[in-house]
Amino acid sequence: MESTTLGRGGPVVSRAGLGLMGMSGIYGPADDTESTATIRAAIDAGITLLDTGDFYGMGHNEMLLAGALREVPRDSVFIQVKFGAQRDPAGGWVGYDASPAAVKTSLAYSLRRLGTDYVDLYQPARLDPDVPIEDTVGAIAEMIEAGYVRYAGLSEMGAGTIRRAQAVHPIAALQIEYSLMSRGIEGGLLPFVRERGIAVTAYGVLSRGLLSPETAQLAGPADPRGRFPRFQQQNLAHNLGLVTTLERIAAQRGATAAQLAIAWVLSRGTDIVPLIGTKRPGRLAEALGALELKLTADELAAIEAAVPASSVAGDRYDSHGMATLDSERPGPAG
Repeated sequence: MESTTLGRGGPVVSRAGLGLMGMSGIYGPADDTESTATIRAAIDAGITLLDTGDFYGMGHNEMLLAGALREVPRDSVFIQVKFGAQRDPAGGWVGYDASPAAVKTSLAYSLRRLGTDYVDLYQPARLDPDVPIEDTVGAIAEMIEAGYVRYAGLSEMGAGTIRRAQAVHPIAALQIEYSLMSRGIEGGLLPFVRERGIAVTAYGVLSRGLLSPETAQLAGPADPRGRFPRFQQQNLAHNLGLVTTLERIAAQRGATAAQLAIAWVLSRGTDIVPLIGTKRPGRLAEALGALELKLTADELAAIEAAVPASSVAGDRYDSHGMATLDSERPGPAG
């Protein structure tokens, strides 16, 4: 497994990371034994960056990760944790809190669930509209000073917010959705973070399974992905047509459409670390095959022509979800 640096002068991490969200029921039932096997297979393959969140399964994800890392040397992995989303006992989403008190309280519980003395990177999952980002990042900086956190990150934040956050404390990475179907950051946000030495940890590299023919179709009316516009009615039919074209190109290369989509993200630069979001060892093995693909300029052009960003039908979240994304708000990137 190749490695890269997470931000200018930042920590060395694996070229790809593992996203654990799907292991805690976000996209349907998951089997803990299978999920644990996936985490361990990722580590055996050389993946060091492990992405979790305290609200994934209301703590379940962190405890699952702790179990999988038993007997794994702590300094051999890089654990990054998102916080802020508030949930009720039934799993409903009830609010967001990134106040300084919430930063410290959430971290305390995460450390206990993870069974560790520190997390490598701590990041608010979204911008709290009621709390200045300076206060949130300031609290993370205090936790870094105290030794409970190593690096600060942000998730789905826009350029103006990032600039204000970075004035308080260095930001190692921005976590944001980026894939063939979600390329909005290319216009301004990506050049902005690159200029400031901030890496990108890219989630949704397969657009929640849409870029893989094996997982593109909804499993049924209960499939949680049905709430996303790209999976709804005519949008899904149109987007599946794009995937079919991508699949033909992949076949010519002796690869799968999923591998081609991940390889495309990898080709965007070593400062972009794709998060492989899977709960099954087989899917992980397929995804890791993308790291062996070296795409030519002609192949990259063909891939982008097969899935033009302007031709994707539907936003990446529903209207409520889009409204929570600071990264989607218009504003100067300079």
